[in-house]
Amino acid sequence: MKKQLYWEDVAEGGEVTPLSKIATTAMLVRWAGGSGDFNPLHYDKVFAEGAGVGQPIVHGALKRQWLVQLMTDWIGDRGWLKRFSCQYRAMDIPRAMRTMTDPVDGETWWCKGKVTKKYIDGDSHCVDCDVWIENGKGEVTTPGKATVILPARG
Repeated sequence: MKKQLYWEDVAEGGEVTPLSKIATTAMLVRWAGGSGDFNPLHYDKVFAEGAGVGQPIVHGALKRQWLVQLMTDWIGDRGWLKRFSCQYRAMDIPRAMRTMTDPVDGETWWCKGKVTKKYIDGDSHCVDCDVWIENGKGEVTTPGKATVILPARG
């Protein structure tokens, strides 16, 4: 069971607990199967080269889901994700697979966030956050915004 975050525990300027992610070519195949996004840009090197990208890239929708997971993990079971948006600003390249279960060394992405506003809206205890994904170089590739509703202790 996840630790529950309460509205009183949050402060403007506070950090959302970071979440690390590794994207592999195997993960992209599984994501394509689950999402139905079989664009060859995400799995075919020759296609990606012809499209000017150079190599397969991580699905934008997968990165969006990483950020959603960042928020839902942080807020706990009694919190609600009220609003979410993100933008795909840079391409991320997955790790190739060394074996069926072992990826080669490479990029690790960090999903991060910061509380920008804390307020009460009617009966809802709301928190606005900036969220983003950083690549291994610390560059933001996927910025976004989220609003969550948290339970109050009182």
